Amino acid sequence: MSKTVTLPVVCDTTELSQRQPLSSSVGDYVRAIWEVAGLEAASTKDISVRLSVTPASVTNMLGRLREMGLAEYERYHGASLTPCGRTEALRLVRRHRLIEAFLLEHLGYPWQGVHAEAERLEHAVSDELAERLAELLGHPKHSPYGDPIPGPDSALMSEETVPLGEVAVGHRVRISKVSDEDASQLSHLGECGLVSGRLLSVKGGRALDDVITVEDEDGTSYALGESLAGSIFIQSLSESSDRRRF
Repeated sequence: MSKTVTLPVVCDTTELSQRQPLSSSVGDYVRAIWEVAGLEAASTKDISVRLSVTPASVTNMLGRLREMGLAEYERYHGASLTPCGRTEALRLVRRHRLIEAFLLEHLGYPWQGVHAEAERLEHAVSDELAERLAELLGHPKHSPYGDPIPGPDSALMSEETVPLGEVAVGHRVRISKVSDEDASQLSHLGECGLVSGRLLSVKGGRALDDVITVEDEDGTSYALGESLAGSIFIQSLSESSDRRRF
């Protein structure tokens, strides 16, 4: 199931046009808050882990984001993005995911490598170039990893998915997206063909060690540990919506 999510309050476009382009560090924090918490508040610890920086550095930057009107921040209560902060975050997310698609489809980058390369390029790409990439790519709706690409109007297709490890034995599922946080996991999943769009049947699982066994359309079986299964997000094709039962 998918639905279009539009930001509840739209940032004043005049204010955005008058704002200086975000520095790469500010942009990284804005996008991290969005990816950690969305419309909710992100804790200092979560942001620190996401960006691999010290909590003290996070606290200093959150104060700066508050002064810039990009985030609301109260010490010990976390940070949430303002309407302009959310708009800026989704602009960066859009650029990032369009770059991923371009690198894979037109430059022959390996599937597991486009996320890291897009991290380096997203701040150097203008909105105009991003829209040209979108046109060249045929206005894709999803990144190579299955993540929805925000529209130029900050509308975002939100799909209801669950981790593969939570699915009951006997269900048929389609991989909706995979986590892009671990390059080694991405490499393994790519080699196995466990990518967005792949159909799987859940054949079994072991509660003792959280290993789940799945079978693809070709009849090949894979035993996936908790970490791998947790990095795969699926949509169920079965009538029942029951969660995992061993």
